[in-house]
Amino acid sequence: MDNQNQKAESQPEEKEKQSSIVEKIQQLGQTNVPQMEQSNIHVVTIIGQIEGHMQLPPQNKTTKYEHIIPQLVAAEQNPKLEGMLVILNTVGGDVEAGLAIAEMIASMSKPTVTLVLGGGHSIGVPIAVASDYSYIAETATMTIHPVRLTGLVIGVPQTFEYLDKMQERVIKFVTRHSGITEEKFKELMFSKGNLTRDIGTNVVGPDAVDYGMIHEVGGIGKAIRKLNELIEDYRSNQGGELVQ
Repeated sequence: MDNQNQKAESQPEEKEKQSSIVEKIQQLGQTNVPQMEQSNIHVVTIIGQIEGHMQLPPQNKTTKYEHIIPQLVAAEQNPKLEGMLVILNTVGGDVEAGLAIAEMIASMSKPTVTLVLGGGHSIGVPIAVASDYSYIAETATMTIHPVRLTGLVIGVPQTFEYLDKMQERVIKFVTRHSGITEEKFKELMFSKGNLTRDIGTNVVGPDAVDYGMIHEVGGIGKAIRKLNELIEDYRSNQGGELVQ
């Protein structure tokens, strides 16, 4: 009887494990998921389109700012987390949502590193430069272009002024948090002939470094190494390791 009871109890556990493995395969294409519990680094991924106040269609790959901001607050408060790595592959999106994320990253007290993979376009540019140190992959690109509105636009001078002020906020943030000058950034933003159906410039990895927007060309290895260096500096400034 005891053996039968043990078998009966173990069956639900086995089914639960199997369903968990199937779920992991369906979602991630692998059975084992890397465990991050022991890591002192929090990783944030910003992919697809940055979704702001308007919900995008379900087929769009999006990063919702209401998901990212609580993560950043939690990372700032958690004593076990000593640094944050932000990985970007984004086409841009909502300007105010993107600036909100960028301001949150820039105002964190813990060391932060950003890594642009694939693309860090449009409002992804301020997020890419918001960290303490930034990297871009050699093949990655950043598109710099003016701010535009979608949907109903009222053709009055105030609309232009609103757009101009919003654009100025983006320019000020990027030039304040990177080595590019305002004149150069505006020159790239309003350049003609570089983009097929738009004005602006598509900047490839090494060029982004040459312009002073990004600190260095590199990948995940360099980014983690640099973040660990910044964490060591942070610890020494705090007078030793963080204690719980």
